[in-house]
Amino acid sequence: MKRRGSILFWIVFAVMALPALAAPGRYAITTEQVAAAVSSSGVAVSSNQVRLFTDVVANVNNPTLRVQSIHRAGDRGVVARMACADSEQCLPFMVALQVRDSETAEAASYRSVSTASTFRQAAFAVRQGSTTALYLDGTHVHISLSVICLENGVPGQTIRATSLDRLQVFTVQVASDGTLRGRL
Repeated sequence: MKRRGSILFWIVFAVMALPALAAPGRYAITTEQVAAAVSSSGVAVSSNQVRLFTDVVANVNNPTLRVQSIHRAGDRGVVARMACADSEQCLPFMVALQVRDSETAEAASYRSVSTASTFRQAAFAVRQGSTTALYLDGTHVHISLSVICLENGVPGQTIRATSLDRLQVFTVQVASDGTLRGRL
């Protein structure tokens, strides 16, 4: 009976200690890194104004982060959706930004694109829910079809779009003429 109790103790101890051990090849993403990425997208914040909802890790040390979007979160402030520039380095994650009331409206009107430059919502070339042409190019084939945009987009930004029957989802780039371009 005593032996069973000590085995149970060691099992519980091992299970509780596992989360404390860092997984090999995992590096924590810090509030300083997030603040630098958000500030470079046009919303000046310091690391003490950033709150991570959970521990965020990447498989490389100090990955390049980009802001996918910044939205008002009701009366509570602003929430930013972040991701690594290389999608294989980390999963997308959300952070809370504590900005002053005068900055909240301005921050919530910005969207960031892969070039890390910011655009106001009025500059969108395609809007969520709108129908536009998608041009898919392959080695020996060129396809054009009508699609529905699943996200707002500015020229150069990568967005998702779906076929009219909503059976296929495409990840494509917005062209300056309001069409979408992709590769097969």
